[in-house]
Amino acid sequence: MSDDSDKTFQKTNDGKPVAMEARDQAEDGRRYSPSVARNREPILEVFREHVGETGQVLEIASGTGEHGAFLTKALPQLNWTYSDIDAVSRESQAAWRRAALHERLHGPYTVDASAHSWGPVEYPGHWDVIVSMNMIHIAPFEVALGLIGGAGRLLKPKGKLFLYGPFARHGEIAPSNAEFSANLKSRDPRWGVRDLDQQIVPLAEEVGLRLQQVIEMPANNLSVVLQRQA
Repeated sequence: MSDDSDKTFQKTNDGKPVAMEARDQAEDGRRYSPSVARNREPILEVFREHVGETGQVLEIASGTGEHGAFLTKALPQLNWTYSDIDAVSRESQAAWRRAALHERLHGPYTVDASAHSWGPVEYPGHWDVIVSMNMIHIAPFEVALGLIGGAGRLLKPKGKLFLYGPFARHGEIAPSNAEFSANLKSRDPRWGVRDLDQQIVPLAEEVGLRLQQVIEMPANNLSVVLQRQA
């Protein structure tokens, strides 16, 4: 891993941060996220207990690519496909795929979750799980709409949409998440922590997804599992 002088906040071409944290980059192109190092073990346990240990997984906004690499190493019957709208993130995902000691990492593909078609991953009924971690609060709400619509369109019957990140519940929000949401909105007024029960679940129900589990995670985050009913 590189030294502290190489830690940077990854940004888009218009200067907005792709990540809300500084990330290290190794010589082989792999990026490392401090938050992934903290949450990957709890997320693995959620996958084992509530999501699944086998099947085809599509990750939207795969970030550094660490989650896919870690989970496929731990769960040897899981196939994971990376995607991201951000080119720098895709470079890191490709580096993690090259470094893997197996062939169960795929992509990365360019996918805009807000689009009506997800292009190279637009295979209805193909995906057992669609994953999105720490994305919908750092994006316009149209991206959440597109993500949920895509899950309803592309998941297998009984397939699952897995969300991870900070949420409000029934109009109430933890003080730390409220502070974080205000910070996000100061960066871009279209961003902000979403209310799971008032904003996300009603949209999911419209496309045939039902809330299955909500698991409390470290640092006031939630793991959310929704399942396609038919």
